[in-house]
Amino acid sequence: MSNELIINVTQNGGRIALLRDKTLVEYHQERTDDNFVVGDIFLGTVRRIVPGLNAAFVDIGYEKDAFLHYLDLGPNIRSLNKFIKLQQGKKSPNIKVNDFKMEPQIDKLGKITDVLKTNQQILVQVVKEPISTKGPRLSCELSLAGRFIVLVPFANSISVSKKIPDNAERKRLVRLISSIKPENFGVIVRTVAEGKDVAELDKDLTELVEGWENGIAKLPNSKPRDKVIGEMNRANSLLRDMLNESFDMITVDDKNIYEEIRDYIKNIAPEKEKIVKFYAGKAKVFEAYGIEKQLKMLFGQTVSLANGGYLVIEHTEALHVIDVNSGNKSSAENDQETTAFNVNMEAAAEIARQLRLRDMGGIIVIDFIDLKSPEHKRLLYEQMKKEMKTERAKYTVLPLSKFGLMQITRQRVRPELNIATVEKCPSCNGTGKITAAISVADQLESKLDYILTKQNESDIVLIVHPYLHAYFTKGIFSIRFNWFLKYRKWIKVEKDSSLGVTEFHFKNAQDQLIEVQ
Repeated sequence: MSNELIINVTQNGGRIALLRDKTLVEYHQERTDDNFVVGDIFLGTVRRIVPGLNAAFVDIGYEKDAFLHYLDLGPNIRSLNKFIKLQQGKKSPNIKVNDFKMEPQIDKLGKITDVLKTNQQILVQVVKEPISTKGPRLSCELSLAGRFIVLVPFANSISVSKKIPDNAERKRLVRLISSIKPENFGVIVRTVAEGKDVAELDKDLTELVEGWENGIAKLPNSKPRDKVIGEMNRANSLLRDMLNESFDMITVDDKNIYEEIRDYIKNIAPEKEKIVKFYAGKAKVFEAYGIEKQLKMLFGQTVSLANGGYLVIEHTEALHVIDVNSGNKSSAENDQETTAFNVNMEAAAEIARQLRLRDMGGIIVIDFIDLKSPEHKRLLYEQMKKEMKTERAKYTVLPLSKFGLMQITRQRVRPELNIATVEKCPSCNGTGKITAAISVADQLESKLDYILTKQNESDIVLIVHPYLHAYFTKGIFSIRFNWFLKYRKWIKVEKDSSLGVTEFHFKNAQDQLIEVQ
């Protein structure tokens, strides 16, 4: 199985496609004006405290104040607040976290009014990007993600990913991290750290601590709304999270980004530097790899399945709804139960892919084709869980309900991705109405008469739909022949299948379009 990352750089940012065996499995858009990305750390100002919600609204520069709940403050919020105050003070700048005396932890069931006050400056991290009418969601439990570990300032705990099942390996990783971890820093060991030696873990840890200290050094000169520590761009974060043995090619169409990514990979995985390729082809990189076609086919309201079924995907404010239909598959097999089961199993794989592609989050309700067999229902549930195993976002899959519905919750940290897959009709120009087909010949002849007699044009080329081309040119005494007898000028007629049936264009001898009102 091959994994390829294709990066297309545009004026407004970039587009990133992850291909698995040439099939699109993830797609990301990165905009240059996207200032509130998950992982960014800001110096915010508390604008309003709402005791009823046990939450505060914080100004970090977005048009709407960001939301911060008491449970997202973290147990060591008092230590963080004291550290910010000392760091901004002139008497003792550049204090190190490992030299800092920690404050007592807050009560899990406490009140936000006991911790924060209006107009107070606090350090916050974006955990959810602005979605729909809501502003960003914030946390004061700050963390910096590396390739193998996640660094958590103002904590001392060490935890290991649950996806590392081997107990001996878990103990080994805890022992290694304990020997290199600075004081007052917590560490979460990621799944990819399994089997890594202390040198690789120490390098990752050192870079994260340096990143933290460089950002904190800005605090004395930072103003409210300033970004103190920024998450790396989407391409590098994808590489950080996914660069493993099966990743075999990264293609970039911009020289500067190519150099940046190559330097980044050289730093984190020198042995993989050669997999980065610069694309210099004439065709656009997404066209060359067939990604544009896949995008148009995969992001519509209706998504076809390989064996005849199809999905209908609807988005609402509260949830996403996916309807599974058998389509022409229903006539291919005699047994209705078998047909439904086979379509549902195929749909499960496509649904898991669609969730990643569109970055759909929140509640997803899937209306599978009704199944009667309890065994088939169990197998479908197991298939859905299997397909979701490669998912990096947190998720929960529930078994089929008695109504044949499956519910999935998927962590939602940014808006779902929508790509326009419908295009404006060239015949009606998006109005939904076209000229009566029976009158098009009369309209065309009227304009042709004006061009030849009033504008005195010659060497006219008429461009029409193939249907109209046949109508005007077929036969010995064709309509075009009658035009020649009438105007003593031969009209060249060309066909263009991209035109609507009622569309036509005139060109002059200089190959320029002739505008006729």
